[in-house]
Amino acid sequence: MGVTMADLVVKAAYATVAEEDGTRFVGFVDALDEHYVLFRQPLTGGPVWFEVNDEDFGADDAVALAAVADGSLEIAIRPEKAGRFGYAGSVAVRLKACEGAEAALEALAGMLDLR
Repeated sequence: MGVTMADLVVKAAYATVAEEDGTRFVGFVDALDEHYVLFRQPLTGGPVWFEVNDEDFGADDAVALAAVADGSLEIAIRPEKAGRFGYAGSVAVRLKACEGAEAALEALAGMLDLR
């Protein structure tokens, strides 16, 4: 994918990986705890929920493609799900100063076809 002009950008300061009630959560959050992206999936597999900044801006099986390039996690949203994201087609998570990014990307690779 490479670094592109994403519709939405989160400059992540830290990343988290958690498991609770049979669900894995992977999140990337900015320094002010105002902006985030969150992925969640049952530990048994199935669709991955993806949201940006608010549960209202999320959907199951919304990620068409996810790739790490040039210090960013680039996410392409499925066109049929774009309405759930304010018609954004892509999200970039800047990882340059992101604490915990490596563990989060490893967990995310188990959830998505991360390239």
